[in-house]
Amino acid sequence: MPLNPESPIAKLMLAPVHPGKVVWLGLRAVRREPLRVVDTVAARAGNGLEGDRYGRVGGNRQVTLIQAESLAAIASHLGKDAVSPLDLRRNIVTSGINLLALKARRFRIGDAILEASGECHPCSRMEEILGTGGYNAVRGFGGITARVIEGGTIGLSSVIVPID
Repeated sequence: MPLNPESPIAKLMLAPVHPGKVVWLGLRAVRREPLRVVDTVAARAGNGLEGDRYGRVGGNRQVTLIQAESLAAIASHLGKDAVSPLDLRRNIVTSGINLLALKARRFRIGDAILEASGECHPCSRMEEILGTGGYNAVRGFGGITARVIEGGTIGLSSVIVPID
């Protein structure tokens, strides 16, 4: 449901967002197989990322994004020094931008335009991958899902900015 742009909360939510950048990229070609780390990836309109198993026409979970800052928080919740992006199985790790501020918004990332489509909640595999407490450590820190609206290239250091 779109926000009423005249409401006070909408004005706050639609206020400027500090840009971020891409710091890691990974593709999940096959379920439960290790991710392939890449330097660039082609985003395909309506389909997701080339080489990723979630690339489906019309799906809401075409791309998954998580903040590097969230990886640090998850590690802290687990009493670990670090958690690898490979463990969380997201496509894109960002830095410097609050991804939840992109909720229901379109944003440019590299040459592509994406639209946030929801939060990326943890799955039961987090207990398997991160150990006991992994699921709860990720709760609220799992990032977002997005659809590809306009295709383009996304690479390391690509800037992420809201466009509406």
